[in-house]
Amino acid sequence: MERNGSRIPREISDYPFDVIIIGAGINGAGVARDAAMRGLKVLLLDKGDISSGTTQWATRLIHGGLRYLQYYEFFLVRESLKDREELLRLAPHLVKPLGFLVPVYDYMSRGKLIIQAGMIAYDALSYDKSLDRHHIYDREQTLKRYPGLNPEGLKGAAFYYDGQVEYAERISVENAISAHEHGAIVLTYTKVDRILVEDGRATGVEFEDLLGGGRYSVHAPVTLNMAGPWVDEVLAGMNRSEERMIGGTKGSHLIVDPFPGAPQTALYVEAQEDGRPYFIVPWNGRYLIGTTDLRYEEDLDYVEASEEEINYMVEETNRVIPEASLTRDDVLFTYSGVRPLPYQPEGAEGGVTRRHLLYDHAEKDPKIDGLISTVGGKLSTYPTLAREMVDEVYKKLGRKAPKSRTDEVPLPGGATGDFESFAARFKATSGLTEELAERLLKVYGVRAPEVLEEAGDDRSLRVPLSPSATVETGLLGAEVLYAFRHEMAQTLSDVLLRRTMVGLGPRVALDVDEAAAQVAVRHLGWSQERADREVREYRDFVRRYKPKALSEVESLKA
Repeated sequence: MERNGSRIPREISDYPFDVIIIGAGINGAGVARDAAMRGLKVLLLDKGDISSGTTQWATRLIHGGLRYLQYYEFFLVRESLKDREELLRLAPHLVKPLGFLVPVYDYMSRGKLIIQAGMIAYDALSYDKSLDRHHIYDREQTLKRYPGLNPEGLKGAAFYYDGQVEYAERISVENAISAHEHGAIVLTYTKVDRILVEDGRATGVEFEDLLGGGRYSVHAPVTLNMAGPWVDEVLAGMNRSEERMIGGTKGSHLIVDPFPGAPQTALYVEAQEDGRPYFIVPWNGRYLIGTTDLRYEEDLDYVEASEEEINYMVEETNRVIPEASLTRDDVLFTYSGVRPLPYQPEGAEGGVTRRHLLYDHAEKDPKIDGLISTVGGKLSTYPTLAREMVDEVYKKLGRKAPKSRTDEVPLPGGATGDFESFAARFKATSGLTEELAERLLKVYGVRAPEVLEEAGDDRSLRVPLSPSATVETGLLGAEVLYAFRHEMAQTLSDVLLRRTMVGLGPRVALDVDEAAAQVAVRHLGWSQERADREVREYRDFVRRYKPKALSEVESLKA
């Protein structure tokens, strides 16, 4: 397709798509990749960036859902564990094993025997796993291994392994990149205003280009509404009889520096105040603490952690690790998002199923064939959801579905038979410091050399943009160019938060945002006016994180 002075293909309204996917979070991007790899003509749309919704607000775990066992969701746990193994194999740069300790205290609703029974079931359901089996520790063994734990009321602990994806955003981005490389058209910042219905069928959508302006109509025999918490908003303009589908719950997290008594592995703890489980997880050189689980009815486009939630997580962490002595001032930043769960107005938030549901609107209203919405879904189980959804698309098309290959073909950054050997070679030959080379490998995997190639002969693009760069903010100018040229970034926020990942460093990239914008001025033709605007917009966006560094930056300007 040619481009007519725009990122939107000129003849897009006439292109014979097989399927239109609304929402480029982990599920939408995963479906787009699976569908494109099976030969379908795919259009993926999102009103924001890839993974700029629920995906970037996750707890960043690829896990089987140990706590789902208490709700007897054995199939979901088995499905999650199977997909965990797949992701450990296909994205070794992004998904890695992580140990979890579950301390058992006398105030907890589940005692040591129940926890042990759960561990046995967890191992049984992950019979094909590559990770070690669980261990049970008595009180003395637990305190020897984790001396920072509060000994009062401690009865013992269980230890097991699950997976962690430090950069959940990159999983979505790499799925979208792979989909694009297999022929899909991926358009971000395109807001779907209306689903087109003709003669009892959903025939496509009408969308607005939020960056370049203009409205477009596109057509396909199947449309997938995978907008996460925004599923009902996408359907709002339709004359339909179904009731509300999404009843999301809010989950907040906070990030702190390493603290006294901090564990080397993750802690999976039951809060003393209300009994809900939460995590204290080593993450990105620091600690991630979360999450909450609160019904949410406010603005889906601006979600932030409340001071009450922050204080709750600080206090619960200090209860289980007394010498931590965390205060509100220790919080570097927070983030918060909404889980796209099925609408359930009553009952405990934790009891709302985390299973994904594929809703064929034709089953409720025969006048709306060709439209399927997704409710729920977990980061951990997106591979299974993707395969199921594409199978449904083929059924709608009346065609036999080819076998999915997404469980065999690694994501772009994991495309090597021996990632450890590749990483060693890259570190030895890249010319970068050990720390910088390691950061590029964590973000881009085997495509790290391609990032450096963007620098060409310009040495300034191969050194950190910030003179006081930490490992997390050692952003290279070459990365900025790579994000725009090869990873479909459209804005500075895309680059910092969902491509290079430096926006998740301790200063949320406030030490490199201006320098990154200047790279775009020098090498991508940005005007200074655009650079200044993009920096302002980035800083306005990260205010919702309540970053400690922002007040410091603003006080320097005052």
